[in-house]
Amino acid sequence: MDAQPNGVTDTLEPWELLAELPDFLIINKPARMLTQPGKEAHKTDSLIIRVQQEFPEARIVHRLDWDTSGIMVLARHANAHRQLSIAFQERHTAKRYVARVDQSPHPVAGLIDLPIGADSAQRPRYRIDFEHGRASQTRYRVLENHPQYCRLALEPITGRSHQLRVHLLALGHPIQGDTLYHPEAIRHPRLMLHAEHLAFPDPTTGQRREYQNPAPF
Repeated sequence: MDAQPNGVTDTLEPWELLAELPDFLIINKPARMLTQPGKEAHKTDSLIIRVQQEFPEARIVHRLDWDTSGIMVLARHANAHRQLSIAFQERHTAKRYVARVDQSPHPVAGLIDLPIGADSAQRPRYRIDFEHGRASQTRYRVLENHPQYCRLALEPITGRSHQLRVHLLALGHPIQGDTLYHPEAIRHPRLMLHAEHLAFPDPTTGQRREYQNPAPF
């Protein structure tokens, strides 16, 4: 299915500037684009490299998985980067994602509280790991049901790698198009996961900033 290996920028869709402020930029990252360069030589193309062609001062504060699309904030100077990084580390931010799964989970809303750790036998996968995993919590609720899919709103409380994907897999409802966790990922052109809402304290004033970017699916 993939023209290139997972983790390599493989999209013609451009990044989108949603808001430009003196302290930060609000960006929409396309699916199938790295947030930042990887260690391997063939993983140099990425969102930050492309954004810096127009905004050389832009700095990464947080990341989205390669195959996840959606809203991100990039800092424009050192102090903004420091303040925004602290806000993410201390969980003073709020994030909401939209995902599509095959069928509605039951109950239709709840809290997933399961520890996540790396799956050393199946890298780069992660798994529920009660012995060595890190505490991880995700709130979910059903938005709407269709014959072919169910749309969910997801609010991660923690920020573990692959958290939303592994938590939904643990419920028995892997995200559509997920080439790592869905047994029939090929039925969909991409991972059906999108970061649609981001809120954080302004790095200068502390005022709450909120931005929306609806899912394209």
